[in-house]
Amino acid sequence: MNDRLFICISLVLLSLTGFAQSNVDLENEYLKLQWTKTAQGYRLNQLILKDGQHADSVVNTLGEYTILYSKDVPDTSSPNGQAYQINLFKAYPHNLKMWKEALQPVPLNTAGNPISFFPEKVDRVGGKLRFKQDTDVLSLESLWQLDSSAKDILVEIRLTAKKAGYYAIASPTLYPIEEQHLKWAILPGYFQGKKLEPNLMLAYGYGQGIPAKPVIVRERVASTLAPLVQQLNGLSLAVIPAPGTGRDPWESDTITQRKWRLGLSLMNRMGQLSPTLYHPVLGEDSSYMHAGEQRVFRFRYALNTDNWFALYKHAVYDIYRFKDFLALKNTNESLTHRIGAMVDYLKNESTSLWNTYDYQGLKIGAQAYLGPIAGSDRDAVKNSDYGAMWMTAKLSGDTVLQKERLPYARNFKLVQQQQDTGFFQGAAIGQYYLWKGKRFTEEWGDYVEPIALTYYTMIDLGNILLYQPQDVELLKRLRAGGDKLLDWQKADGRWEVAYDRKTTHPVFKELTDRRPTFYGLVVAYRLLGDKKYLEGAKKGADWLMEEAVNKGSFLGVCGDVRFAPDFATGQTAQAFLDLYDITKKEAYLNAAIETARLYTTSIYTHPIPSKTNKHVMGTEWKDWQISQVGLSFEHGGIFGSANVSGPILLASHAGMFVRMFELTKDSIFIDMARAAAWGRDAFVDPASHVASYYWSTMNAGPGPFPHHAWWQIGWIMDYLLSEASLRTNQLIAFPRGFLTPKVGPHQPYGFATGSLFNEEVELHLPKKTIRLTNEKIDYFCAKGIANDTYYVVLMNNSTEDQQIELTTDSLYEHKLGKPTGKLVLLDQTGVVLRKRAQIENKIAMHIPAYGLRVVKLD
Repeated sequence: MNDRLFICISLVLLSLTGFAQSNVDLENEYLKLQWTKTAQGYRLNQLILKDGQHADSVVNTLGEYTILYSKDVPDTSSPNGQAYQINLFKAYPHNLKMWKEALQPVPLNTAGNPISFFPEKVDRVGGKLRFKQDTDVLSLESLWQLDSSAKDILVEIRLTAKKAGYYAIASPTLYPIEEQHLKWAILPGYFQGKKLEPNLMLAYGYGQGIPAKPVIVRERVASTLAPLVQQLNGLSLAVIPAPGTGRDPWESDTITQRKWRLGLSLMNRMGQLSPTLYHPVLGEDSSYMHAGEQRVFRFRYALNTDNWFALYKHAVYDIYRFKDFLALKNTNESLTHRIGAMVDYLKNESTSLWNTYDYQGLKIGAQAYLGPIAGSDRDAVKNSDYGAMWMTAKLSGDTVLQKERLPYARNFKLVQQQQDTGFFQGAAIGQYYLWKGKRFTEEWGDYVEPIALTYYTMIDLGNILLYQPQDVELLKRLRAGGDKLLDWQKADGRWEVAYDRKTTHPVFKELTDRRPTFYGLVVAYRLLGDKKYLEGAKKGADWLMEEAVNKGSFLGVCGDVRFAPDFATGQTAQAFLDLYDITKKEAYLNAAIETARLYTTSIYTHPIPSKTNKHVMGTEWKDWQISQVGLSFEHGGIFGSANVSGPILLASHAGMFVRMFELTKDSIFIDMARAAAWGRDAFVDPASHVASYYWSTMNAGPGPFPHHAWWQIGWIMDYLLSEASLRTNQLIAFPRGFLTPKVGPHQPYGFATGSLFNEEVELHLPKKTIRLTNEKIDYFCAKGIANDTYYVVLMNNSTEDQQIELTTDSLYEHKLGKPTGKLVLLDQTGVVLRKRAQIENKIAMHIPAYGLRVVKLD
């Protein structure tokens, strides 16, 4: 071979070798990624999603890495001044503290020195690509591979420090998204929306839009660890940390809620829209590294071309194994038995802290409220769930409730509504009565809210009237309230957040009332029949649908935290559903479902529950027993209570989620309902059987909130009856009342007869006359109207088949003597499984997982 030929061949080989090294790729049946060697390093130049016959190429691919480094402890000061609207929180010390904390350099993502690069080297290790980068500060290796079962990219980053200091590893930017291409973005628990919002307080503080800054939030309120962005072309991207990356809120024997191990953002450090994770977080747990130390960060990118909700559920189910949680649950006390015990607690004047007072010539009654109220001298009292109060009295026939509680609770409602002429005539003048000062007040200021009129006049009066429809005075008061709501309604359908009590001027003008205030007019229409109320309700709902649901912008109802987004969002879903039942307008049904989907992002889905032993105040529990998973927060976001106290045990949304599953067949609704309701014994006070309100207090009982027991009775009954309707395909069904003020969407029953396998029946709450050998079985009872029959409806609230024995001694407490007829066992369709003469008062049976059985006594 001559020299010229040798040189030519060599050049060709070198050229081919260089070409092979300049392009590397990963590919499977779902995805193809290709990196190209540039002068800067290996850039991602191609990302293709394959879907059957076609493929979608992602534009503007990048693949840039960023590491944050600080030699010294990051600054913890927060800015002052009008730009961050700190002055708005001066009357709210707890919120102000958290708001200032959220304005420090680390959460605002201005701390440290960003070291950005494209890796300089790459090699292939089996089916993985290994990228490498060296700087004077750090050495980095990252392994990339494709998930064989999903459109996911698995990444492991290993960082070795060369200099001592604080480090934060950011997930690389696959591709930035231009704002004009944004369809939807969400960081569950914090914020969501269709656009970037320059007003930091609205977006960062209230979750109304996406902050126009690359803020980093904590995992403690991120209900699902999956910041997610969807483009107008349907392409969605989420970045999901490997389970165990974020903090465990109760690692061993004490609360560890405030640890910060994982940061989440919808932007990268450069302010480009791109879901991003940080681990560790600069200046926080494990972020300080000596020279030679290593940190490892594992996460995945998940992509689809369906919609954001499908990708969100992928994180919930496939990565964090949400459904597995139900199989761990082992209930020690049924929900039904808790109801009976809580009725006893609420009848006792000592434990329920029930008191009566003389006010304006009436004897009024309420329960003590020992939490903080502006202007109180530990003299605040209130009533909570009027629907549950009247329901319990009706179903039980209890004379203490009927004669010593309800009349004075009714009077409380009368004096709570202003009768004097003037701007507030017809409105509810405060949730709380201060008995020393003999005045009503709001939770955290001297103002009156239109939604308080919906809650404490319209809904409460409406629920009472369902049980006593001939109460002329209440009907008169309801009309006055409805007229005031119409008077206050704006031309576009909305309402003000609140009015100053003294000046009558609007207050909280920087906020908009994105709450279900229109529902008060739904109540007025159902009970009074005047179409002007229905027209007002539709106008209010149309505005809320456009300005809240379609934009993902909601407002809370808790005044003590300045209306941080809360359980009113779940209530909005049921409000739209109730309006749909009246109008049959599909837009309201769609709004109800979409709001319910958004509310699933208020439910914790991490960390994965396990059987690890944990210790709580000297008691050993399994991790799953004290898990936050399945619980919703009172209010989330930057300054909600979930930051300190975690979620709440009040599962008002459970029944609504069951109804949403009936409508959509989407299993996330039924799984979340059951995860909230089942097996929460670790939070139930053994003495009162009342569950603690906040997760952080574990089983401290009602504490300073005795009225919460009514809410718990209310949501449990709503959940159980909704499950019965679902499991029998509505062969067991009872009419529902109105929403419960403030805390969520549960509704009362028993004011009208229902249907049980085509027989007209009325609900009944027996007085400890039914005994079961298995606490995984919940039940309720009903009496036949036309026939001399009695029913016990039993539901297996577990994932496994159960054997039980039911004892029916003294079941017929409403009659003399024992039942002498036949005992029949029916399945969920009403088919007879077994029939025999009732010689004994016991019956054994098998109930399948998630199953239902009915015992019928003639």
